Amino acid sequence: MSDDKLDLSRRDVLQLAAGLGVAGAAAASPAVAAAAKGKAKTPATPTVKFNNTFNFADPEWNRDAYARLQGDLDFTKTRFGWLGGPVLGVVPGEKVKPLFYMEGMSSCRLIPVEGGYRKLLREIVVYRELTPFGGPGKILETWDNPYTGETVRVVPIMNDPFNYNITLNFPEPPSFGGLNQEKPPKIPFRLPWSVKGDMLHLQTDIHLYYPNALQPDKWPRESSGPMAQVSELFRYYVRVEDMKNPKLTQVPCSGCWSRITPWLPWMLMGTRPGHVTYMVDFTGADTPDHLSKEMREYLDSTPERAKYLTAPDSDYGPSLSSLENYVKFQKPAPVK
Repeated sequence: MSDDKLDLSRRDVLQLAAGLGVAGAAAASPAVAAAAKGKAKTPATPTVKFNNTFNFADPEWNRDAYARLQGDLDFTKTRFGWLGGPVLGVVPGEKVKPLFYMEGMSSCRLIPVEGGYRKLLREIVVYRELTPFGGPGKILETWDNPYTGETVRVVPIMNDPFNYNITLNFPEPPSFGGLNQEKPPKIPFRLPWSVKGDMLHLQTDIHLYYPNALQPDKWPRESSGPMAQVSELFRYYVRVEDMKNPKLTQVPCSGCWSRITPWLPWMLMGTRPGHVTYMVDFTGADTPDHLSKEMREYLDSTPERAKYLTAPDSDYGPSLSSLENYVKFQKPAPVK
């Protein structure tokens, strides 16, 4: 196979076996000293030369390859994400029930930190009617809950920020404002890539079990119980040619994301047995043009929403998930 096809050539296999590679320049960047504490402003110009050896065994290559999927190694640029698909209700002893469609977007920026990069991200998700053919309908403000017969107010997800580090070790699990105390051992950052023809596949999963921000004594209708059990399952599909291209500081990708999570708080399902599963597509690119017309109109309708079209330019926090933000911005529903 010729090199011009940019497939996994014999040269790549030899590099993989030998563990060859050049060190990324992030740790040597002059911006690192200021940014290491997580408070640096975005550099005026790019400062990184990334590791582009296509070496699956090298944590530095994995760090830089993953960073090019999550953000842009030109620190002046933004990466935009889009995701959309059905949300399903799962009740023991019943057929899985499609509930509604979710659509979301994110904007993120990378800044250098010691040993790698910090991803600065804000994200917003709305819920839409699910049409008979499985696509999205109007954006919902209220929803008729088929399990309870109650009409409930829909609460969109607005996470600003949700930041984490991409370094030579696997990231620590999110702390969710200190609720999750899990501290696993440091493991070198080597991801389970695989080459399928001219495509590069990657899966990244995380499984969490931590104290629920919505405790049932205060949130009896919103809380699924004292502990939150959540899984996030990502599948990335990337062109080998794009990942090998040294001119691309961010790499286009698409994939699917599944989230297994308790009943959404605004569904007012309490501790009823069951959960919801998201099964959605996603894409990442250097432009927000892939957003739907309805989503773009929703974002442009208020300054509070429009800010999600712009990536953060500095690190702030804390980084909270939708559950913690629900507690922060909502009030418990009256008990019936």
